[in-house]
Amino acid sequence: MSKSGGSAGAVDEVLVRFEGYRRELCAYAYRMLGSSFEAEDAVQETFTRAWKAYDSFEGRASVRSWLYKIATNVCLDMLDGPQRRARPMDLSGPSTPDSPMPPPQPDYVWIEPIPNGLAFGADPAEHTSTKDSLRLAFVAAVQHLPATQRAILIMREVLRFSANETADMLMMSPASVNSALQRARATMSKVRPSESGAYDEHDERQRELVDGFVRAFESYDMDALTTLLKQDVALSMPPLELWISGPDNVAAFMLSEGPSACRGSRLIPLDGANGLPAFGQYKPSAVPGVFTPWSITVLEFDGDKISGLNFFLDAERLFPLFGLPPELRA
Repeated sequence: MSKSGGSAGAVDEVLVRFEGYRRELCAYAYRMLGSSFEAEDAVQETFTRAWKAYDSFEGRASVRSWLYKIATNVCLDMLDGPQRRARPMDLSGPSTPDSPMPPPQPDYVWIEPIPNGLAFGADPAEHTSTKDSLRLAFVAAVQHLPATQRAILIMREVLRFSANETADMLMMSPASVNSALQRARATMSKVRPSESGAYDEHDERQRELVDGFVRAFESYDMDALTTLLKQDVALSMPPLELWISGPDNVAAFMLSEGPSACRGSRLIPLDGANGLPAFGQYKPSAVPGVFTPWSITVLEFDGDKISGLNFFLDAERLFPLFGLPPELRA
């Protein structure tokens, strides 16, 4: 089908075919890059390259495989450098509750959250099979891999492409793909957390845990909050290179001079981030009854306890991404 000679309907048909893969390609690019914004850019560039090359697409592979091949090349181009994204707990040991607040680091340092709506389709079964590989901990662990190993691990173990399909996309031999996969697995076994950390929206205990967190946080009841936390819970606040470990330290930190400004905050439920419960946090402003954006808050779980409190403070960039308004009024 020629772009130049095809009818408007044929052009629309091609674009619709591409769009059908947008969310899964965005999830793939996010796993590769660790950034929602870069993932969206990568998908847009993938579609641009695919559109320009569509006349030469011979159909030997499926459109899906062809788009993944292009997306992989886009991501590898974007990863052409030593920088890897991380979480605060990947960079240093825990801080004490009275530690001075460090200056914020650039956004390219950090793993960012991704809205569920960018990464998941409408099929609940798809959520179940893919959301574990979108967890913050998994995405951070993958960043330890060289770029090509990263692509191979995701293609083989998350997307379930065969060794031959993966080799074709990366223009490698199947033997080289299998060798790289073994090296990637060895690295992941060292850096990937052992617990699943998954959230099941059908699990009544976990739903109650989320509700309990909202009540405790909005009332700033640290006694209630600490009963919900795992003993090695980690609180982090990107873009600050600081994290706090343990329920008592979390409570002390949140009651300290700086963070206590969050007292009286409102939490707006989101459709989720990284397959986990997430909220837009607005904290009181100097104007009575007006609340201003503060963080995208993502909870992590280990069974019936909260194992991670992630406060992503880059509200100016993240709130529009999650479709949140610039202020709340009581």
